[in-house]
Amino acid sequence: MKFISIGSSPFHSTNPQVFCNSNSAREEFMLKILNRRWTLMNPDAKVHQIKVSTLKTQQHCDSLGKFSFANNPHPSLGENVTKWNNVKSSFYIVRDDLLHPLVNGNKARKLDALLPLVEDHLGTDVVTCGGCQSAHAAAVAVSCAERGLKAHLLLRGEKPQIVTGYNLISMLYGIVTYVPRSLYANRKEMLSSHADSLGGRVVCLDDLIKSSNIDHVQHSNSKKIVIVNEGAGDAIALPGLIRLVKYLSQDHIFGKIQPLKIVVDAGTGTTAVGLGIGALCLGLPWEVTAVMLADTREGYRKQEERLISELCQCFDLPITHTGLVNWVERQLPRKFGNVLRGEIEACQQIAQETGVLVDPIYTLAAWELATQLSQEEKKGVKVVMLHTGGTLGMFGLAQRYKSYF
Repeated sequence: MKFISIGSSPFHSTNPQVFCNSNSAREEFMLKILNRRWTLMNPDAKVHQIKVSTLKTQQHCDSLGKFSFANNPHPSLGENVTKWNNVKSSFYIVRDDLLHPLVNGNKARKLDALLPLVEDHLGTDVVTCGGCQSAHAAAVAVSCAERGLKAHLLLRGEKPQIVTGYNLISMLYGIVTYVPRSLYANRKEMLSSHADSLGGRVVCLDDLIKSSNIDHVQHSNSKKIVIVNEGAGDAIALPGLIRLVKYLSQDHIFGKIQPLKIVVDAGTGTTAVGLGIGALCLGLPWEVTAVMLADTREGYRKQEERLISELCQCFDLPITHTGLVNWVERQLPRKFGNVLRGEIEACQQIAQETGVLVDPIYTLAAWELATQLSQEEKKGVKVVMLHTGGTLGMFGLAQRYKSYF
């Protein structure tokens, strides 16, 4: 099998990536990744176009106050892609927040390949963790319940006086245990210890990924407990994002020729890395830019390197360099989880003008960057924001920031 070095894309200043030269080999790699059972029946997502207008007088002091927005839910795509150039100051938004009433956004994409793997290995229980208003924990709980699995959720901190939002969903669909912050700090030990306490055989998700042996016989009362890391920041979460990229690159949507800037918010960074790998594997002229929310640039680069390494080991992929994602700071950096004055109003403005609900912790950061990039004139390059969901988290924010609401 022959390999060549593909030079950096016009968007990146990173080292060259190494990938396969022939289309047949690329297809072989994609089959290895995508030839599996999925949680989602199909990878489809709605695509809307957000038109951005500059106001002559600023209405607010926040970064979006000088703009107004309008939503076109039926934009020209596919063979009409050249018409995009006639619409200035706009960006496209992939509405993954509409995938499922409770399991949406990147949480659904991460679980797309993960849960069938658990089922294939006859797992009965899943143990994972997250914050009190964790969208990941709620998504695991709902998805497991739908598939007849038990979800054990370790949530950081104390039970709130009023249970709402993702915390309420987690409680209704899963088995919740609140964990003191001091114990939660060592997530690996915490997850392992709790899984052991449930009785039964405990396995890590990494073990299932690397194992080609599937238990075809299991006693009726036997229990197999699978540990899933916080935020599903595992290599097996990447195929769901790669599947999304393949869907979006179809001729009737974005196609394979149009240069795109893909914008996404980054919690664990797994979503951005999956998008970057998908674009590389399909040879797309797409740049993935991720707004850093929970770590430093160095931390995200290490995460990117780890995920790529794990995926290569699992699927024998010849990707030898990182640099697939452009990691950038959010417009107003702050400690993760904090909300600044004016951001709730910005979310309200976006909702009222477009019908799109974003939250101030995650998706508002991606919306701000997409708005900024839409104002920069780069001929032929279009901006696409991936909406990663998480909007039920607004209930928890309303509890914490009463004066803002």
